[in-house]
Amino acid sequence: MEEEFKQRVYTLIGAIPRGNVATYGQIAKLSGAPRHARAVGYLLKNLPKDSSLPWYRVINGQGKISFPEGSEKFLEQQTRLASEGVKIAAGKVSLKKFQWQ
Repeated sequence: MEEEFKQRVYTLIGAIPRGNVATYGQIAKLSGAPRHARAVGYLLKNLPKDSSLPWYRVINGQGKISFPEGSEKFLEQQTRLASEGVKIAAGKVSLKKFQWQ
């Protein structure tokens, strides 16, 4: 994967404000690679263990957490988002209300 793309993605994720979310597709588009939402997911999945990037602020285009519901990572992401005031109702985040602009 192109190092420049990777750095742009990491920079964008680091810029998502507290209490907001972005979608994989949104990050891909903002990084100049609009059709590479899966590549964004791949980068997040393979973040170094000691990374301080707010990975949990990135969700899918339907406003849902991509981890299997009830899994450890799903619950961690849900808890971190809730602690920042992001409401999850019926398994979804309101992109209208919480999506980073």
